[in-house]
Amino acid sequence: MNLHLTNATTPWREIVPQTPNPKPLAMTPPLDRELFFEEPELSGAKLSPDGYLMAFIKPYKGIRNIWVKETHAPMDSGRPLTAESTRPILSYQWTRDSNRILFLKDDRGDENDNVFVVDAEAKADSATGVPVARNLTKTKGVSAWICHVPKSDPDHIVVALNERDPAWHDLYRIDLNTGMRTLLRENRDRITEWTFDHADHLRLATRIGEDGERQILRLDPSGVSILATASIFEELTPVRFHEDGRQVYIETNVGARDLTHLALLHVETGQQTIVHADPEERVDLIGTLFSEKSNTLLAVFYEDDRPRTCLLDAGFAGLWAGLEAAFAGKRITPTSWTDDDLLLLISVAGDNDPGETFLLDRATGSITPQFKFIERLPREHLAERTPISYPSSDGLIIPAYLSLPPGAEPEALPLVVLPHGGPWARDRWGYAASSQFLVNRGYAVLEPNFRGSTGYGKRFLNAGNREWGAKMQDDLTWGVKHLVSRGIVDPTRVAIMGGSYGGYAALAGAAFTPGLYSAIIAIVAPSHLVTFLKSLPSYWDWAQHMLSKRVGDPSTPEGRELLEQRSPLNAADAIRVPLLIFHGANDPRVKQAESDRIVESLRQRNLPVDYLLADNEGHSLNHPLNRLAVYAAIERFLARHLGGRFQDSMSKEVARRLEEITVPQQPGTPALSL
Repeated sequence: MNLHLTNATTPWREIVPQTPNPKPLAMTPPLDRELFFEEPELSGAKLSPDGYLMAFIKPYKGIRNIWVKETHAPMDSGRPLTAESTRPILSYQWTRDSNRILFLKDDRGDENDNVFVVDAEAKADSATGVPVARNLTKTKGVSAWICHVPKSDPDHIVVALNERDPAWHDLYRIDLNTGMRTLLRENRDRITEWTFDHADHLRLATRIGEDGERQILRLDPSGVSILATASIFEELTPVRFHEDGRQVYIETNVGARDLTHLALLHVETGQQTIVHADPEERVDLIGTLFSEKSNTLLAVFYEDDRPRTCLLDAGFAGLWAGLEAAFAGKRITPTSWTDDDLLLLISVAGDNDPGETFLLDRATGSITPQFKFIERLPREHLAERTPISYPSSDGLIIPAYLSLPPGAEPEALPLVVLPHGGPWARDRWGYAASSQFLVNRGYAVLEPNFRGSTGYGKRFLNAGNREWGAKMQDDLTWGVKHLVSRGIVDPTRVAIMGGSYGGYAALAGAAFTPGLYSAIIAIVAPSHLVTFLKSLPSYWDWAQHMLSKRVGDPSTPEGRELLEQRSPLNAADAIRVPLLIFHGANDPRVKQAESDRIVESLRQRNLPVDYLLADNEGHSLNHPLNRLAVYAAIERFLARHLGGRFQDSMSKEVARRLEEITVPQQPGTPALSL
């Protein structure tokens, strides 16, 4: 049942915790949580290489699936191609002949993907209402990923499978018509990536050495040759072959340069030539754009406080200038284009705008709207995501984003700190559902790019080495202090919430900075770093040396002692505040036991813990019912302890799912009362 906020009977509440004189809220209207977390009506559009068809993601019987339509036809003319009912399809790609679509699917979040193919113009099966999607890999407990979709041989694709050795993926050619699999290369060289040229020849591979160094290899009939090497603390990634076929574009910061830049690597001599680096010398290169027709480089992208684009092709620069004039102040992202470069799909979005997709016809100069992402969400009630910075405990400047509730005075607000996952990732300017949802409920939201985040150069990244729970945690603590010192935040009403590493940071905040936070929300969070590192899946073996250097080495006495000290489970006795913990039972990265153990430890001390466990999730919240149920619990939990407003109603399906995933405090006693 959908809720409509124009109906005066929709129940809303504001809970005031036992804190001194919380400031009353005078804000924009409360918005239905379904607007933030339901399956988006339309998303992920991609053009077929010939431009005749457009595929997109749309719910089919409540779950995101792949649909298709003629490119210039209206969106409501689309028809479903898949009918997945348990796991949403989040991504897909066209084959180069424009006839078929490839997608990956795992089993209830275990990340052991199989590769499926569906014919774009096949007739629907009478039983399902969609064409038959064929499983090309047909494996169980094996992880598959698509390495290459060749232009010259559209009836085949190249897939990597770790069937022979769980730690390393071998390379196979698969016939799209018959499913026949042919071994191309056994992976006995610790290969993590394969690079093909524009003629679809396998030319290069990326290897992780025994000591964690990264190497680009040239593959010759007689063997392999090392072309370039990066230490464990440096970046070296092939991007795409140059149009001359003799050089390959790479992203690298090897050597004296701090920031990742774009360079050309000659595949015969190993000589490197810098192509582009941030002209403002502030941030790493984050992306490139190439012509599909000529393979020439058109533009490079940088992510500063806001996105920046540098144009390298005169013809494309004129087109981009027109787009920037038409969509001033927005993030403009080319998302799909045809082989002749004449048709492009572009996404236009902002911090308070989830985005809109347009079809750009370069031949006519026309820009045609296709759909708005989450069209029902009223943009006028969303918050700005403002870049800020502040010094941490040792003076290191931490970049962050701050969102404040529109209409509320920026004084003595309750705060939710949202550390990102990874931790080798970063928050970017733009729309974020979780932060917008929390702001709408009355909270200021701080999203710090703490040390160890990517995008700010290798010195900033490496400043996080072996600082989990220490200086990385300081970067969050000092962010709270900064906002409190400015009078924006009430120090008695601060929560921390995160997933994966962000969930670890939430638990660490409770254990290592008692008194700072009033409530903790940890999602798929490691609680004990030794067991976490030792239980990673086999195909993460390539990362073990990197993890030992960046987090800690459980194989040495010194490393194990460090990891034990930084494990929130071992400091659970210091935790004094309520927690809400969520885990996916099939998570292959952070095992369920990481949450089970800390929940058991805290409940034995009669500390209030709301524990949610989904049997059909892994290291994410992909199923819409799970997502809606968990965020219903989150907003009720925060309202109880910080005093924000919350939506007291939900559909019967969501209420039932919340009850199903709630692990009671004691047998027969629910952990939540909603």
